[in-house]
Amino acid sequence: MTTPDPVLTEQRGRVLVLTLNRPERRNAIDEAAATAIGAALDELDARDDLTIGILTGAGGTFCAGMDLKAFLAGERPTVPGRGFAGIAERSSEKPLIAAIEGYALAGGFEIALACDLIVASESARFGLPEVKRGLIAGGGGLFRLPQRIPYHQAMQLILEGDMLEAPRAAELGLVNVVTEPGGALAAAVELAARIAQNAPLAVRAAKQIVVASGSWPDSEAFERQRPIYEPVRSSEDAREGATAFAEKRAPVWRGR
Repeated sequence: MTTPDPVLTEQRGRVLVLTLNRPERRNAIDEAAATAIGAALDELDARDDLTIGILTGAGGTFCAGMDLKAFLAGERPTVPGRGFAGIAERSSEKPLIAAIEGYALAGGFEIALACDLIVASESARFGLPEVKRGLIAGGGGLFRLPQRIPYHQAMQLILEGDMLEAPRAAELGLVNVVTEPGGALAAAVELAARIAQNAPLAVRAAKQIVVASGSWPDSEAFERQRPIYEPVRSSEDAREGATAFAEKRAPVWRGR
């Protein structure tokens, strides 16, 4: 019997959809899934015909975290240089949207936090329940969550280990779009398509500056962004954008 691919990929225009494909395990991450996620993100970054990615889960659930059975069997679901699930320590260089139905718990929530935008069904649930099991969230949740929502709200979720419902997550600014049940992926594709209409070099560089600038001293911020910003400003796409605006037409991006 052939084992299904742990991650499926599908191109939709300039959007790459990555689907965690272990619904029988609530898309929990084992070594094979982590490796496949890392490889898919490498593909997203390497291909000039792709501007943005979407990460979602099969079977009505986003991800229940680490596959504990695989862990007890000796597996470590990490990728060198990328960390847990092939994403926790280093995500894609291009923007990534998490499209969430059902549960995004423990490492599954940390995967979502490693993405740049979140679209969630109103029935989606988020949580870092590790403290209820004598553990702590080691995949970035403890420092990313307080960056995304107010400190005291983040601390309550981290220390209680309880779940956060999608509508409340949106109120706190964690979720960009809340949909009807079953609608998260379609809404994420619409959002990704709007982003993909923009210049690919500019989109990629904008993410790079936003992510990197968190550790830049204010006194060095403009100097540090210059080597990222200048190639975009002098690109063919920048000239095309200005020309298209003047000619009142849609720009034709070439990614150079």
